[in-house]
Amino acid sequence: MPAPCEIAVKSVIPAVRAYVAKELTETHKMKQNDVGRLLGITQTAVSKYIGNVRGQAIKIDQKEEIRNMMNDIALKMADGEISGPQLILRFCQVCGVVRAHGLMCPLCKQSDPNLDVLSCNVCKNGQTCFSRF
Repeated sequence: MPAPCEIAVKSVIPAVRAYVAKELTETHKMKQNDVGRLLGITQTAVSKYIGNVRGQAIKIDQKEEIRNMMNDIALKMADGEISGPQLILRFCQVCGVVRAHGLMCPLCKQSDPNLDVLSCNVCKNGQTCFSRF
């Protein structure tokens, strides 16, 4: 069974990047090059996130709590208040909430068909990687 962070790096982090990239370009009217620079990715990657080519493996924006966290990230990025290590921490915090809500469970099940997601508490027990920060 892959570790939850292995699944998150392929699903949750791209979904957060996609949401934040859209928020920065649409709400904050930033150019894709500038968004890429802030997120540490290329303009081409930003374009793919905005065009729903990347970051669609998991829908995380349906929960208001998660949406609010991502909106806050975008606002603080647009205002120049967070970048680098603080941005990584914020992404980890969003991932922890996604995991706590069980939104990654279907992806874990897909990764390991023998996994009983109803009895698995790996993500829901609150002991996520961001807890140490």
